[in-house]
Amino acid sequence: MAAEIRKRRRFSQNEKRQKEWAATMAQKLCPAWPRPLSVTPLLPSLLHQPSRTVTYFSLRRGKRKSVPSVTKRFMRLHCGLWIRRKAGYKKKLWKKTAARKKRLREIVFCNKTQSKLLDKMTTSFWKRRNWYVNDPYQKYQDRTNLKV
Repeated sequence: MAAEIRKRRRFSQNEKRQKEWAATMAQKLCPAWPRPLSVTPLLPSLLHQPSRTVTYFSLRRGKRKSVPSVTKRFMRLHCGLWIRRKAGYKKKLWKKTAARKKRLREIVFCNKTQSKLLDKMTTSFWKRRNWYVNDPYQKYQDRTNLKV
């Protein structure tokens, strides 16, 4: 019985020595820090990533919801095509040439797979036809050569 108690004491003393050694090594490696820091504040992007997922059932009404970032960034034409601005058209304009700025101001079409994905991310409200006065996109709303 006494031998077992001595073994336990020795084991706990070894554990204490190992912890003290680890703390001193950590202070030698990083003298400015009192203890080694956790990795979680250094990697916030891994822990909290932005999500652009569709809400299938809202909490209040139980209806499907559109993704707000899609409705802000893209526009759907009545023929089913989606249009968008080129990426970076607002960023660091001071270092871009005039020709490059002009190219970035252009509006481009999304391809078939992107259009399908954007259709899935929006509700029928965004897919209905709208009639605007002096609509600059009126000539693009219908495609005469669209293959069905």
